[in-house]
Amino acid sequence: MTGIAASILDGLLYGSGDAVIGINPATDNVAQSVKLMRLMDEVIQKYQIPTQSCVLTHVTNTLEAIEQGAPVDLVFQSIGGTEATNRSFGFDLSTLAEAEAAAQSLNRGTVGRNVMYFETGQGSSLSADAHHGLDQQTCEARAYAVARKFNPLLVNTVVGFIGPEYLFDGKEITRAGLEDHFCGKLLGVPMGCDVCYTNHAEADQNDMDNLLTLLGVAGCNFIMGIPGSDDIMLNYQTTSFHDALYARRVLGLKAAPEFERWLEEMQIFHDVSTHRLNDKLPAAFANSLRHLPKEPRHGT
Repeated sequence: MTGIAASILDGLLYGSGDAVIGINPATDNVAQSVKLMRLMDEVIQKYQIPTQSCVLTHVTNTLEAIEQGAPVDLVFQSIGGTEATNRSFGFDLSTLAEAEAAAQSLNRGTVGRNVMYFETGQGSSLSADAHHGLDQQTCEARAYAVARKFNPLLVNTVVGFIGPEYLFDGKEITRAGLEDHFCGKLLGVPMGCDVCYTNHAEADQNDMDNLLTLLGVAGCNFIMGIPGSDDIMLNYQTTSFHDALYARRVLGLKAAPEFERWLEEMQIFHDVSTHRLNDKLPAAFANSLRHLPKEPRHGT
């Protein structure tokens, strides 16, 4: 828990976190998810951060967490573009509707209305043998129609997460990322991208830097900030906190206005118009590192 909290603070010091502060748990169970939800809520409340939190656990786990009184801002679920795909993921549309209503009843987040966070990715229907002969781009676009039904706050494609069986190399990943961005925008969802690749694909970080820049030019809503660009839970390479900072600087992009004001108030940025980081670690955050929650030790 201490390491997770420190990573959250690290991201905030780079100006990341305006879309969501999320954790993809290695142990996907209700008890651990509730612990992580409470950790993030404690950090957000302590510093009055204008953002929301999300534990990327299965939708049914989040429903149980809500029943236990957990502070749920956003309900997460990976979704696909066919009924069979979603059934293989362990849910149907009625499950999502139940989760949306449960989260809205908490009146958290964006006035309690936009409470869903969906992830997608080309190849998921094909890998589940649930594509019915359709190409993976068509299945992907259909997933955005599923997302739109539930008024999500965030939707993103995890573009290179499966591997070369579905997107062979950097050029195909780049093409898919731009296709997904276009289709998401066309269907009216708040589209982002996890700019990523697996280590057994014919791609490298230079390809991801290129795709990141292209998506920024194309108006992508958000990207991922993962410590060290290394998703240790899903074992792929993605973008880090400093990558969003780069995109904002070179393309003249900005974080959410409430979050920008908070960055200046906390003295993390000297000037949000230039995204210049403070040379000295703000005292409030430096002191916090001494008081992060610690896991109890077991055994000797």
